[in-house]
Amino acid sequence: MERLPTHPGERPHESDASPGPARTAPPTPPPPATAAVDARGIVTEWSEGARQLLGYPPSEVVGQPAARLLADDAGTAGAAALRDAAGRERWSGTVALRHRDGRRLRRELLAHRRTADGPVTEWLVVSAVTGTPEGQTPAGTPEGEAAGSRTPRSEAAGSGTSGSGRLGEWAFRQAPCVMAVFDADLRLVRANAGMEQVLSLTEDQMRGLRLPEIVPHPVSDETEAKMRRVLEGGGPQQLRAGAGPAGTGANDGWSTSLVPLEDPAGHVRAVCLAAHQRLQEHLARQRMLLLSEASARIGTTADSGRTAQELADIAVPGLADFAAVDLLDAPRHGGAPSPAAPARPLAATRTAVRSVLDDGPTASAAGTAGTAGTKTLYPALSPVARCLAQGHGALYDAADPDLLRWARQDPGAARLLGSTTHSVMVVPMRAHGATLGVALFGRHRHAEPFEADDLWLAEELTAKAAVSIHTARRDSREHTSTMTLQRSLLPQTLPDQGALDIATRYLPAGTRAGVGGDWFDVIPLSGARVALVVGDVVGHGIRASATMGRLRTAVRTLADVDLPPDELLTHLDDLVLHLSADESGTDDTAESAGGIGTTCLYAVYDPVSRRCALARAGHPPPAAVTPDGAVRFLDVPAGPPLGLGGLPFETFETELPEGSLLALYTDGLLAARDHDIDEALDKMFAALARPAKTLDTVCDRVLTAMLTHRPDDDIALLVARTRALHADRVAAWDLASDPAVVARARKHATEQLTAWGLDDAAFITELTVSELVTNAIRYGRPPIQLRLIHEDSTLTCEVFDSSSTAPHMRRARTFDEGGRGLLLVGQLARRWGTRHALTGKTVWAEQSLSPG
Repeated sequence: MERLPTHPGERPHESDASPGPARTAPPTPPPPATAAVDARGIVTEWSEGARQLLGYPPSEVVGQPAARLLADDAGTAGAAALRDAAGRERWSGTVALRHRDGRRLRRELLAHRRTADGPVTEWLVVSAVTGTPEGQTPAGTPEGEAAGSRTPRSEAAGSGTSGSGRLGEWAFRQAPCVMAVFDADLRLVRANAGMEQVLSLTEDQMRGLRLPEIVPHPVSDETEAKMRRVLEGGGPQQLRAGAGPAGTGANDGWSTSLVPLEDPAGHVRAVCLAAHQRLQEHLARQRMLLLSEASARIGTTADSGRTAQELADIAVPGLADFAAVDLLDAPRHGGAPSPAAPARPLAATRTAVRSVLDDGPTASAAGTAGTAGTKTLYPALSPVARCLAQGHGALYDAADPDLLRWARQDPGAARLLGSTTHSVMVVPMRAHGATLGVALFGRHRHAEPFEADDLWLAEELTAKAAVSIHTARRDSREHTSTMTLQRSLLPQTLPDQGALDIATRYLPAGTRAGVGGDWFDVIPLSGARVALVVGDVVGHGIRASATMGRLRTAVRTLADVDLPPDELLTHLDDLVLHLSADESGTDDTAESAGGIGTTCLYAVYDPVSRRCALARAGHPPPAAVTPDGAVRFLDVPAGPPLGLGGLPFETFETELPEGSLLALYTDGLLAARDHDIDEALDKMFAALARPAKTLDTVCDRVLTAMLTHRPDDDIALLVARTRALHADRVAAWDLASDPAVVARARKHATEQLTAWGLDDAAFITELTVSELVTNAIRYGRPPIQLRLIHEDSTLTCEVFDSSSTAPHMRRARTFDEGGRGLLLVGQLARRWGTRHALTGKTVWAEQSLSPG
């Protein structure tokens, strides 16, 4: 058995167990020569081995240009070496050096780029073999073998060695794993072809160097520490990592074993390093990690373009060297995939591109062929069209006829694939039965072609992106539909009325939750009164908007009955309970509350008395601003939200001076992210108190003061300024319960119309007054009062009596003596009705004073 050499140049000896004369101990090899050179070319470190090699002490070298160490005629070669090393992490080559005594030494140098403390980058230069003057043969080198050359191990093993020795040498050199032998000083003495291939260094370049000098990395330091443990009798050692390809550092795809090499006497003489690449296990783990990372990085927004770019970013460089995502201009829905390619070209828009290179073949893809928004037309028989038709991905190599034909037909495809691309994947983007686009992946830097597991990973990544894009488009359509529904259910124009000046604002939520169910309304009532409504339905989306439309319709219906605010909210509460019961069997439990939890504020303002009656169901209280600028909340009792049932609501009444402001709003106005509720209220009060010429200005000031971003919840804002109908616009008479008073009532009405200059309305007014007063005397109870209210374009006739019995219109038969009066009033008046009070009722009729 051959003994392994312990230092460079030593020949194999026979076994120590064989008889023979005593041998002297082999000489201790010199330490490796190491130096550090910074980016400016200045020597910053100089080892003892470097002193022994070139003869210079550190004081003569450190701080001096490294070029001074080169031979006089080697400056050009040195400059070429520096240019060759630019942009690389490691360099190796032969350089002619000048010894201190003037000799020339040709040296195999190995240089590693490293980052010192701070941002400065420098080179660590290593050489292990004693320098050889030019023209001489190094000591220990056999005659006929030139310096720097080496007889191949296989040939040396074959001279004077048994056949089994040759086989052992061949096995070591050609072993399918990485193998190296380190001597007792942990310097490399042997390396097989696998070691040379992985590190891209020859055995000569590595001989005599320690592993951290060959591959400067913490993993190398850990490996050397375990090799020292092996030498000290610690037995075999294992590592789960090894030096990466080309010495780039740690690589988890390797499993490294360190085994002691013992002589026949059992003494550990060296350490054998054997590294096995766990490629499939490593690749599977990397794929799972990439898939897990994609779950967090793909689909972070509702932007389809952003999602497509996230797909490209996660695929490069983890899976491919370049990726392009194209979305079809007209996504195809439904239908099973067809094995045949479509007969027509497919139009798509390049949405995302990512490459590992800043220039080269994939840069052209990112440029002419890959700019976002670029239109792409795929030929009918192209690989993309075929994969889209079949509904699954496919692998192609550079020599595939379909790929070559596509590149010939489409210049954009030729630029995208490039001359160095050797493997391509085409993966359709499908989600919920819809084909949205295609993702293209290529490799030109990875040496390995795509395989079936890579295609599976690409399909998983693409499917996740497709689901996100499909969901984003669906949400966008639903958002548009919801906004359209919401806008259609809100008042399109404000009704004509003379009691209040009004301005409104509605802002939908800016979150992905979608539009909510906030609403406002302005409802003219009898007697020149006006009802103001603001409400907030729980939830978002179409269901909330639809519920809002139901409740708004119900409020208008109940308002037409002239119910007091507390009674109206009670009826609305019952309606919400019924809606909830009707929807209790639906599957969408999150949106099936039927409006439970909805809040509402209902207010009625009377310009004649300047009194305002309000009631609220879980809604924020309104703010009032008096003409002198004082701002306060109206003390409206806080009722429960709608849908709870069984709890009462209370009406609050207050008198508002003419010119007062009322501000009704939903809670989204106060739910700001960047300030607390007290600060929000202060800002709202300050905005309301500032004088303004128009109410639109007031609304804009409030929103500007309260909002610094798109709101997280819908906001409805209604601002009203009160008017008053003075005594010269209202006339009232108390009447006796006597049929003879009907004529007197007609006379009072006509005289008042003359005073107002409304003689043209006298005929209809006389008929209305006669019918309403007659009904009050005949069917009601005293006291009876007649009142006329003159607004700008409306004349209202009201008759009050203390009876609660309401009149009903009926169709009179031929010989009926009654039943025609209210029918006549209904034909002549614009509208008429009855409103009830705590005691009695008022029957009223309105007629238009416009020329029409």
